[in-house]
Amino acid sequence: MLTQKETECLNACNDCAVACLYCASECLKEVEPNMMASCIALDIECADFCRMAVASIARDSIHMKAICAICEEACQNCATECGKHDMECCKNCAETCKRCAELCAELCGGMLQ
Repeated sequence: MLTQKETECLNACNDCAVACLYCASECLKEVEPNMMASCIALDIECADFCRMAVASIARDSIHMKAICAICEEACQNCATECGKHDMECCKNCAETCKRCAELCAELCGGMLQ
C-alpha cells in the first residue's frame, strides 16, 4: 500500500506527464514550431521521467528515490523553459512541473541537494 506522500507524488507525476505531452503537442501546432524546440524537447523528456517515476512509485522500486530525484530535476528544467512562454499550455505546464518537482523532492529526501 502506498503512503499518502507516495500517492500524492504519483498523482502529480501522472498529471505532469499529461501536461507536458499536451504542451509539446500544442507547441508543435505553432506557426514556427522550431522556435519552441527547447520547450518541446524538455516537455517530452520531462513526461518520460514522470512516467518512469509513476512506475517506480507504483512498484515500490528500490530505485524510486533516485528516479524521483531525476524527475525533480527534469520538472525544474521544464518549468523554467515553459515559464518563458506566454502560451496557456506553457503556463499550465510550468505550474504542473513546479508542483511535481516539489513533491518529488519531498519523496526523494532532497537527493539532488
